[in-house]
Parts: sequence; structure tokens; C-alpha cells
Amino acid sequence: SNCKCLMSVPGPCEPEDLIDGIIFAANYLGSTQLLSERNPSKNIRMMQAQEAVSRVKVGEGDSQALTEVDLFISTQRIKVLNADTQETMMDHALRTISYIADIGNIVVLMARRRMPRSASQDCIETTPGAQEGKKQYKMICHVFESEDAQLIAQSIGQAFSVAYQEFLRANGINPEDLSQKEYSDIINTQEMYNDDLIHFSNSENCKELQLEKQKGEILGVVIVESGWGSILPTVILANMMNGGPAARSGKLSIGDQIMSINGTSLVGLPLATCQGIIKGLKNQMQVKLNIVSCPPVTTVLIKRPDLKYQLGFSVQNGIICSLMRGGIAERGGVRVGHRIIEINGQSVVATAHEKIVQALSNSVGEIHMKTMPAAMFRLLTGQETPLYI
Repeated sequence: SNCKCLMSVPGPCEPEDLIDGIIFAANYLGSTQLLSERNPSKNIRMMQAQEAVSRVKVGEGDSQALTEVDLFISTQRIKVLNADTQETMMDHALRTISYIADIGNIVVLMARRRMPRSASQDCIETTPGAQEGKKQYKMICHVFESEDAQLIAQSIGQAFSVAYQEFLRANGINPEDLSQKEYSDIINTQEMYNDDLIHFSNSENCKELQLEKQKGEILGVVIVESGWGSILPTVILANMMNGGPAARSGKLSIGDQIMSINGTSLVGLPLATCQGIIKGLKNQMQVKLNIVSCPPVTTVLIKRPDLKYQLGFSVQNGIICSLMRGGIAERGGVRVGHRIIEINGQSVVATAHEKIVQALSNSVGEIHMKTMPAAMFRLLTGQETPLYI
């Protein structure tokens, strides 16, 4: 077969296996539908994924009977089969899958739906961040839970790459010429810089704190997202109210990542959910926090041996708005939603968008950057009034 000449595509599977199809076990949590532009930015996609998770997970008690499913992934299609009966519950051609996200042990699979003309008048809540007036498409978002969430997401990503190679081959183009292999070799020789896991597993950085407060008193904090691309996506303390319980304690610093509050883990939860959990503490008099103390500014190191290797992220007005999974930027610690403050020692806070893009696209070797969540930057520079919770 033509499998022998399949290039190694980075990912957890053998490319040949993806042509036949592989199966993962998962629990199906539910599906929801939302409207989307055809090609929204990656961070809007991530917001959509988190929105889907929060919709599907609302009202689930532990008593909810989970449906065990087999997730079949191939270069042609993705199918969901009932694990017991092996009946097909869903079947999507691979090309209709527009996004796949893994958030902790949750996988969100988004597929485009072709709508019959008459039904296109239906209106559903529009997705956060979508602009009015743009043509919108219905997306069906399936939410699964699996210990292999990350592996599943990577395998689907890999299925796309293999399918793309097959498509090139069918059109008489040799994928080898695209030097994907060189790129993956470069990736594989690079260490994860800014290795969150090392920082997070160093017990000196992890603290459990107890805060005292009055009944009815708010905690007095502003939290923002740590940004997609961080290994443990959670919320960051961006601001504290003078004289509020958080500031009074003297135990917290801006930049601290909040892992859990009163035993509830915040890792992988959407920002709104985390804010809701904190607001729900109003009548408590003691609040237990697990935090990892992190500097408010993230240091990023991108190793780019040559201009021919794409950086793997894009910037709009100084803010990182998309990130390629598995690229050199992700390895270097780049995060979506962060504002670039410095490139190779030069401040770019007041630099025009074009100049930033130019500086980045012409840089090779080691690119050092400092970034911080854009929302935190706006608070610290007084562009935004803090809304304390």
C-alpha cells in the first residue's frame, strides 16, 4: 500500500493506524449548539469550547448516568459509538470538524452543521466575542470526558495532518518537500522552556492559605485567565482591593495562580465559573486557598533556528491571539490572551502593531519575550477600572 511512504507526522499514533482508524474510550457528557463565524480566532474558539463545557455541565449531579462511548478517529471521519451496543451515535466527516480542545480531562469536539435554508432563521445565543452582522454557522459541540483527553485531541490533530498529506499525494505533490519532518525534528529536540510543571511541582511555590473575613464581605479580588497554552489553565490574581480580606491577609501577591478555593479546583474552568465560585463565598468567614506563587510577568523563550520555521502564533495589537498546538511558541511558554511587554530586552508597550510583527517575523535564534495577561495589563496601567469580587 502507499502507507510505507507516509512521513512521520508528529503525534501519538502511527500514521498507518489513523488511516484504518483508532478507538479511545470516553464518557459522553452531552452536546450543545452555538453560532459561530466561519473562521473565528483561536481564542474565540477556546471561549466557545469553554462555553460548551459550562452549558453541558450545568445541572449535572454525580448521579447522572454517564454514557460510555468509543471514539473512533480516522483520516476520514470521527464516529461516536455506544460502548455497549456499538450503535453509531454520531458520525462526522473529518473535514467538518473545525476545532478540538482539551481542557483537563474534558474534550470538546466542534463540527460545522449544514443548515437547510428554511432553518437558517433560527436564532440561538450567539457565541461570546462574535461580531454582529457576520455570516454565522451552527456549530454542534460534543463534550466528552476521558483520562486520555490530551491524547485524543493530539490524535485528531494528527489525523488532519495525515489526511492533508494523503490529499497532497493524490494531487501529485510530495509532502516531503514541505519539510514538515525537519520542523518536527526541531520541535522534538527542544526542551519545554518555562516548564510550568517544574514550577508547579516545586513545593516551595505551592501554598495553602487560610483567609479570614467578615460574613457578607467580598474577598476583594480581580481574577483573569492564565491564558490558553499554560499547562495548568487556571485563574490569576490580577488585583486586590485596598483593605479587603485578600489584601489584609498579606499572604497573596499579584500574579499568584489560584488552583483551588475551599476544596473546589479551578483548573480548566471558564473564568465566569471561577468568578461565580468566588462570589459564592460572600457569607463564609474562612476561605482556604491553594495557590502557586508566580511572577505576574511570564518569561518566554522561543528557539527559532531559521526563518523558514514558522513561529506558530499570531499577534493583534500586541496581544497574542492564536497559538499553534505543538509549535515552537507553545514550547517556549507563549499564551493566548497575553500582552507582549518586551521583546529581546526592548519594551514594546508603546510600539505600533506593524513594528511588533516585523520584529517577531525577522527574529531568529533565541527570542526572549515577557508577557502578561492582557486584562491584568489594562488593570495595572489604569486603562480599566477593577471590578472586585
